[in-house]
Parts: sequence; structure tokens; C-alpha cells
Amino acid sequence: MPARPTVPDWFSHDRFGMFIHWGLYALPARHEWVMTREQRELSDYERYTEFFDPDLYDPVAWAKLAKRAGMKYVVITTKHHEGFCLWDSQLTDYKATNTPAGRDLIAPFVEAVRGEGLRVGFYHSLLDWHHPEYPIDGIHPRRDDPTRFEANETRDIAKYREYLHGQVRELLTNYGRVDYLFYDFSWKGDPHHEGNPPRLWNAKGNEDWGGEELMALTRELQPGIIVNDRLGIPGDLVTPEQYQPSRPMTLDGVEVPWEACQTMNGSWGYDRDNHDFKSVDTIVKMLIDGVANNGNMLLNVGPTGRGTIEAESQRILGEVGAWMDLHGRSIYGAGPSGFTAPVDGRYTRRGDRLYLHLFSWPPQHCHLPGLAGKVRYAQLLHDASEIHFAEIPPDTQAVNTGMGGQPAGTLTLTLPVRRPDVAVPVVELFLTPDA
Repeated sequence: MPARPTVPDWFSHDRFGMFIHWGLYALPARHEWVMTREQRELSDYERYTEFFDPDLYDPVAWAKLAKRAGMKYVVITTKHHEGFCLWDSQLTDYKATNTPAGRDLIAPFVEAVRGEGLRVGFYHSLLDWHHPEYPIDGIHPRRDDPTRFEANETRDIAKYREYLHGQVRELLTNYGRVDYLFYDFSWKGDPHHEGNPPRLWNAKGNEDWGGEELMALTRELQPGIIVNDRLGIPGDLVTPEQYQPSRPMTLDGVEVPWEACQTMNGSWGYDRDNHDFKSVDTIVKMLIDGVANNGNMLLNVGPTGRGTIEAESQRILGEVGAWMDLHGRSIYGAGPSGFTAPVDGRYTRRGDRLYLHLFSWPPQHCHLPGLAGKVRYAQLLHDASEIHFAEIPPDTQAVNTGMGGQPAGTLTLTLPVRRPDVAVPVVELFLTPDA
């Protein structure tokens, strides 16, 4: 049986992080893949460097927003597929220092995140639609260019690979400790892309990036770093994107650490006209559901071209943070429970505390199979108000003013008629030592 990937204790304890997608694509404000979606000419796209001037960029405000939301780590795009670098790379002129921004944007971000006591993560694209040696493929902006095959004859992936490794060396050398590196992405052999011939054409994977060597370099420069699974070789965790796993995730039949990467509105980069934001309770439920299945959530924001995080994202994160203020101990350090939750409920467990998250509010009573005799005390978590519970013997006859018996081993909670005014109510159950 293959070895189970492991991650440092902090990762499975902290559970909740912020993803930040920011680059030149914030200016067109039409999704972070705008360069390839619209098949933009390189010279046309490069002109955004003349106007990239994030004069309101305040990484301290970003870090404080993440902390207020209850997030414990922050991952920022150092370079997305467009190839533009937010740091002062010595290997290219296509970088923030050569725009009106006029400075390295990663250094103050790292300082601000650390200053709030949060952990630092970098996202780095393996793709690069700007680099002259990067071979054109089925997701490249020039994929339909009639000269694409001729152009590829003069492009050398080995030279691009040297550039890729060199930039990773810069990032992992110049900014102190980096806790997490999110590579993105390989699609050669990906069954979800094999049915889509345009994407499959000249698909790239581990051998193109020099995945084993890049992984070794990453770990050499930053011992203890967490690396994801998108180099085309196994990493420390798996990263489901834009869907919620229905059970703990496995690799070759073995449970593995995982982190769901989720957007607030379907776009990673700033998308001005996309107002399809998820509700606060939906986001909270996604977080809870992930922890119940032994996973984390990395929730994205896409700052504007001026460097601000839009008001709706701030509002949502503020309300998520208000829920976390009252219910964080059902998330941090918690994981699967081993018990079967009632319909529309999710359990998480931390030590001798079992947390029942009620996605819908029952009419006064909630029946918990397998918990009879295993609970010492129960309370609503948000205000520590006591919840009464009892075991109703299976042979109890139902009458007009009293419910009948429940299956053996069932514990019945008596809840307030009125649902608590929180995104998701939580009952904290104090378990007996043998539970």
C-alpha cells in the first residue's frame, strides 16, 4: 500500500486560508484567463504594463482582512499563466518593477502577512504564455495561429524549464520562510481534459517542468514547506478545485490530506461584472463540510487593478469571520468524528468535544444515532446555553403529547424553537471518556 502523504500539524489544524489572484488581468477585469479566452496578441496584452498602477495596494489591510475572517494562512499568485511577475525577478523584464507600480509587490505582502501572525504561501504558475521558449499548446492564446507549428520548432521547453526553476529559486531564497507552495498546473494525462482535444494538444506535465527536480529544489530551499499535487507527481496534499468532495479524499485507496480551492463568485482574478457571489452561509457550510471530511478550504479574493479588495468580498469575509469568532473551536484542530450525523447535519470532532453543525434547523428535536450514553453535557456553541438531551427507549409508545421511542443508542436533543441568528448553528457535545 502506498505511503500516505503527510503535512505539518499546522496545516491540518488551521483548516482555513485565503487565496489571492492578482496580476495584469485585474485591469481588463474579465477573468484571470482573459489573455487566452480572448486569444490576445502578446503585444496587445503587454500594454497593460503601462497602466498597472496599484496606488491603493495595502497588503497590511489584506492580511488584517484574512485574519478577521478567521483565516490562518495566505497564498498569493507570484506569477499566473500570463507570465507577469509581481516580484523583482532578475530573469525577466516582465514584472511589477517595470510598471507604474515601480516596486516589488511580494516583499511587503510577506511582511504584512507575517506581521499578522499568519503563514505565507506562494502560488506559481508552471504555464507561461509570455515566455518566448514556452511551446504553444491547446490552452495557449496562440493555439489557433496558423503559424503555431512553425513557431514551436524554434521554442525549447528545456530553456523555459531553466527559467521556471530559476524563478522558483528566487522566490524561495529572497523572502525568508515560505510555508506553502501551490504549483499550477499539469494536464497531460488528466482524464478531465482527455475528452477535450483542444486542451490535450501538446499537453504538458511532469517531464516538461522537470517535476522531480523542481520538487527537490523546493524542499532543499525551504525544508518543511508544503507542496501541492499539480507538478504531475504526488505532492503533500491534493487540491480539488471549485467542487466540494463528498467524502474524505483518497489516492490509490489511501486517505490523503486535501484542500478545496474555492472562489466567491466563480472567478479567481478580479471580474468586474461577475456578481454571482456565494452567500455567507454557503461558504461557512463548505468550510464545515470540508473539515468534517478531513479537509481544508482555500477561499479566493481577486484584488482590483488599484490594489483594493472589492466591498462585497470584504462584507462576506467579515460575516464569515463573525461566525468563526463564535464557532472557531469547531473548525481549528478539528476533523472527522467517526459518528453518523443526522440529515442536514455535519459533525467535526476535537478531542472530547463533538460539534454538530445544523445546516437546517429541526423542529425542536434532533435525534443523534449512536450517541446515547456518550454525552456528558450539551450546549449551543455561540452562547454556551445548555441543551437538554435524553434517551427515549425504543419501546416507548407515542402519544398525543409525547414522541415515541427511537432506535437503540439514539440520543435526542431538545432545541429552542427559534433558530439562533448565526450562519450555521452549532451544538457542542462534551463526550464521555470512552466515546
